[in-house]
Amino acid sequence: MAGTTNALQKPVQLSGELEALIGKGPMTRAQVTSKVWDYIKANGLQDSKDKRQINPDAKLGAVIGKDQISMFKMTAAVSKHLS
Repeated sequence: MAGTTNALQKPVQLSGELEALIGKGPMTRAQVTSKVWDYIKANGLQDSKDKRQINPDAKLGAVIGKDQISMFKMTAAVSKHLS
């Protein structure tokens, strides 16, 4: 079907906080998710005992909140910074 775009492939605008974390937008939701995970892994933010939990540092906390968050809830938190 011509003209239809998968939501994950459609470029979106990023908030200032999210751009500070992963770089300048626009980028696709798939790219955003990938770059957020790259940041989490590069900075060792997964909980050592339960890898499904993320312990945000100050930069990531500006996007997803300061408290530990499940990786399953993180995508919804990040999506609030997309338009």
